[in-house]
Amino acid sequence: MRRLRNRLAGALLSVLALSLTATGCGGSSEAAPGGGDSTSSPAGASVADRVEPLARRPEPRLPVTVPSADGERVTVRAAERIVPLSGSLSEIVFTLGLGDRVVARDVTATFDQAAKLPVVTRGHDVSAESVLSLKPDLVLAETTSGPEEAVDQIRAAGVPVLFVEAAGGLDDVGPRIGAVADALGVPAAGKELTRRSEQRIEAVRGDVPHGEEPRVAFLYLRGSASVYLIGGKDSGAGSLIEAAGAVDAGAASGLDKDFTAITSEALVKAAPDAILVMSKGLESVGGIDGLVKIPGVAQTPAGMDRRIVSVEDGVLLNYGPRTDQVLKSVVAQLYGEDGAK
Repeated sequence: MRRLRNRLAGALLSVLALSLTATGCGGSSEAAPGGGDSTSSPAGASVADRVEPLARRPEPRLPVTVPSADGERVTVRAAERIVPLSGSLSEIVFTLGLGDRVVARDVTATFDQAAKLPVVTRGHDVSAESVLSLKPDLVLAETTSGPEEAVDQIRAAGVPVLFVEAAGGLDDVGPRIGAVADALGVPAAGKELTRRSEQRIEAVRGDVPHGEEPRVAFLYLRGSASVYLIGGKDSGAGSLIEAAGAVDAGAASGLDKDFTAITSEALVKAAPDAILVMSKGLESVGGIDGLVKIPGVAQTPAGMDRRIVSVEDGVLLNYGPRTDQVLKSVVAQLYGEDGAK
């Protein structure tokens, strides 16, 4: 299975290949259209398909020289043709108000403003030829972006490539926005967007019901590839779960790795009251009806109550300008719109 470009890519890279043969879980091997019948999809707030740019469009002041997460220093002399190599980085550029300068997208950039841009990835790997054909003056990459040969080819062609640390939690929202804004020569806009994003996240956190602290397990599912994984301490979902007033069931049960193949024993030990999944992953196993057929799921409190929280793949672990919407969706589905479950 090819490496994903978002935070989940880094967490799963060493696990997915093994899980294809190591897991013996059941469930559908093909995605079910629509994810099952109308009773199989969880209700709750969804994340808007559009990003919300800052009210005032900033004007880049270049050139700038900034640190890159790969240890290099990158000089950006122009930012008229930008290629972000992840959906999360695309969101930041567009939300800063510079989306009209973006000339391509990664497959994970699915929000409306970016949807018609040409895709420069094959599967989830960067195509150096596709990137260079668009004559970019700046490429923004995650530390999980690759393959390395493709990135080296882009740099060898004289295109500046800035690496940004992959997102791991809520604390990364501000630093990632700042890194992109600084590279684009709009540091003040970066501070404004960071402030707006963090204030909105805190506002959602303030509305989280107190007292229940449900146990939530993050499951990564790809039924078509027979991949069924439970997230542990380093899955990337922990801070989101905790911000929703819940306990990361995988981490609390002693799963120290990022992801572990699902077993009945692991699920029983985790004992989740609710299960967090990506929407396409849920569809790939046949919706909630298919999910509860995976060995062990039906025996958990979450499976018995069919308490499933589903968020779009492209935004769940982005930790960027739309994270407040992600958190709001998780809270609404976890506790019910009125805060009572």
